[in-house]
Amino acid sequence: MDHRMLYQSALDQTEADAARCAGGHQMVLGYTSNLDVLLEWDGAAFARIADEYLKDAPAYAAGDRIDSMEDFARIVTHFLAAGRGAEVDIAAPVCEILESRFETAYALGGTCAQGAAALGALGFPATAYLTDRSRAVCDLMDRPGIALYADGRVAPIGACASGEPPVRHVILQYPQGAEVKTRGITYRAPASNRMILDDDQVHKTLPIEPGFLAWCEEHASDIRVLGISGFNAIVDLQVLTDRLDLLTAHYKAFRARNPRAAIYLEGAYYLNPDVKDLAFERLARSVDVLGMNEEELVEHAARLGRRTDTGNLPSILEALQRLLSRCPARGIVLHTADYSMYFGRKLPGVDLPKGLALGNLMSGTRARTGRYGTKADCLETLETQPLSAAGVQMASALSGIRTGEHLVQLVPTLRMEQPRCTIGLGDTFTAGMLTAFIREAAE
Repeated sequence: MDHRMLYQSALDQTEADAARCAGGHQMVLGYTSNLDVLLEWDGAAFARIADEYLKDAPAYAAGDRIDSMEDFARIVTHFLAAGRGAEVDIAAPVCEILESRFETAYALGGTCAQGAAALGALGFPATAYLTDRSRAVCDLMDRPGIALYADGRVAPIGACASGEPPVRHVILQYPQGAEVKTRGITYRAPASNRMILDDDQVHKTLPIEPGFLAWCEEHASDIRVLGISGFNAIVDLQVLTDRLDLLTAHYKAFRARNPRAAIYLEGAYYLNPDVKDLAFERLARSVDVLGMNEEELVEHAARLGRRTDTGNLPSILEALQRLLSRCPARGIVLHTADYSMYFGRKLPGVDLPKGLALGNLMSGTRARTGRYGTKADCLETLETQPLSAAGVQMASALSGIRTGEHLVQLVPTLRMEQPRCTIGLGDTFTAGMLTAFIREAAE
């Protein structure tokens, strides 16, 4: 396969696909949004924090919270040294200290909010439901063609701001090679990544207006794909069970009105691993596709007793097989720094290679530029960035592997070793992947 031609073809189809969306083949996204407070990486500032507060060896256990600067130093250094990202609860007083220690900027947070903004930048219309409709969030998300459901109606973003203060998530992004030297030990980041530190009680309950669910059911015939996310901040299993009872009934009613519509669940780092297991096991029976990154797949597989070698394609395929057996959606989309992949049953009428390629291109453009890319931005990414060598090797290895009854599609990414931005790349990829489900009106 000529991967560059696939990228160009996916980009060339954006205007026609956007016109189909405007003509009654909607993309609808929910459910959570917030304001990201971005801490600009400052190695000297972090080293001072480590010298002052890192009393014990770097460490993290599931369920840990950051209630002090000692917790912050211990947990963040642990993930930095592994080149990994994570999402951890943080107390408001610690947030205030961090904002005084680092330069800060503000950005849009939440998979559905970022996905809608990314689609809007590329010229796609979409409708979203947000939990945080503060003026700060709405201003960052505002794009032509992007509408919100709020207070019983769908309206342009500018008319939907709530007047409430924003829900804040503190983001610390560290670069590949970042070093922390303290007490004679050097910790070095083997890859760029980010920490998401949540001072957020709103999303512990995932509030969703019943009117939005009713609107989706009423307009189901006009919806081609429903992109859902935001379950990861729930920590109480009973709260999750209540939400899943409500939503699985809703998805059943939605499908009854439009069996051809797709439901796409994008994962995230879950604060409670038991919540993750329950959410995926129950939602997989209602959705078509489970989306996740490499770290999430490894964690899912480990919970199922499988150690995954992310550099070995058969090991990855085995992990996907195990997860799909436990969580029987129609397929899984895996997105990584080097490739994206679909694994599962055939999806009639869905252009999977196009979605994988456009998702990679939109995500790569955000990594390169730090913003949601226009078509011109995406074209520049395609013209200037190399295909991931590791991704190309994975694609080559796939041709020699028997995958049984499962369809496997793999597209190498456009790889940047030193991205300008690592925040929201998975959310931006997901936005592009949703375009795979846009179909001809005559189908």
